[in-house]
Amino acid sequence: MSKIAAAVFLLIVAVAVYIKSSEPEVEPMQSNDAILAFGDSITFGFGAQPQQSYPAVLQNLTGHRVINAGVNGETSEEGLVRLPALLDDDSVRLMLLCFGGNDILQQKSMPRLKQNIKKMIEMAKSKGVEVLLIGVPKFGVFGLSSLPLYKEVAKEENVAYMPELLPEVLEDSALKSDYVHPNASGYRRMAEQIRKQLAALGYIE
Repeated sequence: MSKIAAAVFLLIVAVAVYIKSSEPEVEPMQSNDAILAFGDSITFGFGAQPQQSYPAVLQNLTGHRVINAGVNGETSEEGLVRLPALLDDDSVRLMLLCFGGNDILQQKSMPRLKQNIKKMIEMAKSKGVEVLLIGVPKFGVFGLSSLPLYKEVAKEENVAYMPELLPEVLEDSALKSDYVHPNASGYRRMAEQIRKQLAALGYIE
């Protein structure tokens, strides 16, 4: 191996080690650890039966209790008021955070939405609860993608992030009950993808 090739190889190894060491350490969830699914109507499961909501399906897929804390029509400002009581549950280990659809639809301040999402994450961290952030798209006719503010929040707060989950579901008419909500198949797709992410992050097997 030439000196140049050897140097390149060592550089690649060093970068890989740095990236791995910079990732947050994740302890596998214990059997009594619960997951808090916190959000609005998409978390609630609007457009499907309660047992077809993504939190209900995720509970079946993981074997962990998943608390459905979704409220139809709620904005992030209202969610901030509701969250502290939910975080008082000592069994909650992880929060799935999917908020912002109603802020977007009601054309509320996007800087305020970002601030509210950050506060929710900070509330969770203060209770020792880890967070998986789910990006929410701006609903339009030319394709969907999560608003940039979610990526910014994930980076600033150093939390796991799923940017494509909702856009991919809501771009498929076969997975929607209406313009902005999944149907039973869409919620199942969400639960399956979240389960895969939790396994990839090391929370579950």
